Amino acid sequence: MRFGRTFEEFEVGAVYRHWPGKTVTEYDDHLFCLLTMNHHPLHLDAHYAGRATDFGRNVVVGNYVYSLLLGMSVPDVSGKAIANLEVESLRHVAPTFHGDTLYGETAVLDKTPSRSRPDRGVVQVETRGHKQDGTLVCTFRRKVLVPTRAYVEEHGGEQPGRPQPRHPQGPDPAHPAAPDTPRPQ
Repeated sequence: MRFGRTFEEFEVGAVYRHWPGKTVTEYDDHLFCLLTMNHHPLHLDAHYAGRATDFGRNVVVGNYVYSLLLGMSVPDVSGKAIANLEVESLRHVAPTFHGDTLYGETAVLDKTPSRSRPDRGVVQVETRGHKQDGTLVCTFRRKVLVPTRAYVEEHGGEQPGRPQPRHPQGPDPAHPAAPDTPRPQ
C-alpha cells in the first residue's frame, strides 16, 4: 500500500482521488468543536441553529472539514513529507451538515527541486472536498517539502525505524515472515 510519494513520483497535472470518504457525524463535529474550544452555537446548539440561522440546522465546523480533507490526502500526497511548508489558501465554498459524506481529491499544480538540498523538493497541490452529491464544499492549496528517492533510500527505505519481528524459535523456513507454527509430521 502506498503511503506518500517521493519527489520524482509527483507529476504536474496528476489528480489523486482519495479513498475512502468519511461520513461526518454529530459526534465528530461536537468533539472537534470541544477539543478546539469552538463553542459557537451554530455548531453545537441544534435549537439555535434551527431557529436563528439561515441553515436551519447545525453546520459542521469548517476547520474539521479542512482537517478531514487534509488527513484524507496524506497517503497520496504528504505521507513521506519532510515538512508541510505553507497553506496558501483555504476556501469554504458550501456548508457541510451532520450525515454528509466527504470525498477528497488533490491535483498537483507544480513541483520545484530544492535549490539548497538536492535530496528534496517542493510540491504545490490543491485539495478539493465534495459531498456525496458532488457539491464542492472546501478547497485549499498547500506546499509540501518531499524527499527524493535517494533521500528515502539513504534514510532507511520505505519504513525507516520499523523494527523486525522477533520469533522465539527463529523464522519458519516455509513462511519467513510468519511466526513459527507447528507443522504436521
